[in-house]
Amino acid sequence: MRELEERTGVNREVIRIMLREGLLPEPVRPARNKAEYDEAHVRGIAAVRELQQSSRMTLREIKAALDGDGLGSTRSGATFTHLDALLGGLFGVDEKPAVEIAALEQRLPQARRDALAFERLGMLRVIDSPGGGALTLGDARLVEIWGAIREAGFVEEAGFPPDNIAFYLDAARTVARREAETFFGNRRIPIGEDDAARMLHIALPLMLDFFGQLRLKSFMQELDRRKAGLAQQA
Repeated sequence: MRELEERTGVNREVIRIMLREGLLPEPVRPARNKAEYDEAHVRGIAAVRELQQSSRMTLREIKAALDGDGLGSTRSGATFTHLDALLGGLFGVDEKPAVEIAALEQRLPQARRDALAFERLGMLRVIDSPGGGALTLGDARLVEIWGAIREAGFVEEAGFPPDNIAFYLDAARTVARREAETFFGNRRIPIGEDDAARMLHIALPLMLDFFGQLRLKSFMQELDRRKAGLAQQA
């Protein structure tokens, strides 16, 4: 525990609360008064602290999100990426069935159809579960966002099936590839693993906002161009 405090900078009483709330995996206990912690605990504590600082989430809110509740709140995409990472640390896997699609269907009647459509497009993966299919927190958020877009009027009957946004996946992969090349390929001085992780935790959410602003600006310019073209035709 002392070493874990030193590695993470988090007080042992706070760590014990995280353990009690189920936010960290249980340590190996070779004896009644001895507990062994590993890198999963270090990563888990870092993920919890990042969520508290970047998303202003309380430990109770983090636990509720891990249980599949409260996904509909106005959290950023980065929040759900951190939550998925935390789940990976908890359960020793990269992806863990966190949200049953059946639970999403209670609020979003088209959730299963959308999830299957997005899986066919390669945007997410439906994970086998006793409840008939589940999604990671990040993937569940994709389905929820699309549900909100449906409510705005972008439905199949109006010509807006999920297939219409398949190009987003290629665009996202292209941007991610260029970002990785920029970060890992153009560094003039070596950066340690911990420093690199810290830089990315800070920069990636900001770059998402930056890209979103550029995209919105470009879209409005495209609308103006099209409206000018229609006016000339008239």
